[in-house]
Amino acid sequence: MRDLTPRQIVTELDRHIIGQAAAKRAVAIAIRNRWRRQQLAPEMRGEVTPKNILMIGPTGVGKTEIARRLAKLTGAPFIKVEATKYTEVGYYGRDVESMVRDLVENAITLVMERERQTIQDEARERVEERLLELLAPPPIDYDPEADDADAQRTRHERTRKKMRALLQAGELDEHKVEIALEQKMPPMMIGSIGVEQADMDLQGMLDKFLPKNMTRREMTVTDARRVLFDQECENLINKEKVHLAAIDLAENLGIIFLDEIDKIVAGESRGADVSRQGVQRDLLPIVEGTTVQSKYGYIRTDHVLFVAAGAFSRAKPSDLMPELQGRFPIRVELSDLTKADFIQILTEPKSALTKQYTALLGTEGLEITFTPAAVEALAEYAFRANQTMQNIGARRLATIMERLLEEISFTAPDRDISSVEIGAEYVKERLEELSRDEDLSRFML
Repeated sequence: MRDLTPRQIVTELDRHIIGQAAAKRAVAIAIRNRWRRQQLAPEMRGEVTPKNILMIGPTGVGKTEIARRLAKLTGAPFIKVEATKYTEVGYYGRDVESMVRDLVENAITLVMERERQTIQDEARERVEERLLELLAPPPIDYDPEADDADAQRTRHERTRKKMRALLQAGELDEHKVEIALEQKMPPMMIGSIGVEQADMDLQGMLDKFLPKNMTRREMTVTDARRVLFDQECENLINKEKVHLAAIDLAENLGIIFLDEIDKIVAGESRGADVSRQGVQRDLLPIVEGTTVQSKYGYIRTDHVLFVAAGAFSRAKPSDLMPELQGRFPIRVELSDLTKADFIQILTEPKSALTKQYTALLGTEGLEITFTPAAVEALAEYAFRANQTMQNIGARRLATIMERLLEEISFTAPDRDISSVEIGAEYVKERLEELSRDEDLSRFML
């Protein structure tokens, strides 16, 4: 885990997310506390639990993006789940423990990638040897007991040396070779879920006992190199070591982002609300700290960081079960986006929409530029649309930008000119008619 200070974390988040300073500070402190915990003596480390965070705010203001960027920033296992996708035990649907198994799967991917980095040089050497075996196999009639065995061996080694030089120079990349591939059996299904999601790795057990189905396929050296590299990495990596490391990583640094947690608050009606209340009860031990069984082993959730989020437009955080409320001691409110926020979102982040569209159309040899007045007009339309219709936050900009640049995107390959300037008048021309027609604007914007 990178030992970033809270100030450094906020600075990194500022590069991608506009505003929401309170939320950024809260998550930055939570992440730093995880690093601090790792520095403690073992007996104290076990007593320090993460301070889970509840983000309250409308959709599209940055809740998910903050959590996602945090995980990327720290290299921690991260999954985003929607609370509404889970059902009470006994009901048809996914149980809450499956989110922990998904977190471990994410950790497996991270650790596997890390392990691949350590063995890639050896894997490449093995791939080269296997390709040489395919390109310059030993003579079929080679007899180690023959009188000219030494001469045959010398000729073969000379051929391999030439082939190795050509292979390393890339001159054989388009040459065809035939390699053996294992055909994986598709995951068997039990009820509505695949065996790979079951507690026991039944699919793995079946794969172990069933005979391997091998097939041979012809492909270029370039394609074969990729396939063989994956095979050699698979052979070199210690799976048991990966599984243990992944479980440790998930247990100590894992982040689970629970979106739409306000949607599992029970209302006054019966029926589905019974299940919603049940989801809260099932969720409570996971957040408090419990042991979940997976096909890689047992995972404890005591030190997993949970970040929950919800708009709470029809419910209040206090409507959650008191026990669940107590497991989210840090609460931060994210504010609605202002016109000034939209201007910043359009221009400042590394992946701002104006920069994305400039890069995309640049691939057609068309340079587009946005004047400050155009950016201000776009921000005004986005802000106004969110005020008069459903507030979907920054997501409104994606719809508006698509509508604004639809004609340019369609005709870009056919244009004779190399540059286009987007001004306020063009923005008004493309969007004003839609904003006047309320029914159409609801559909388009």
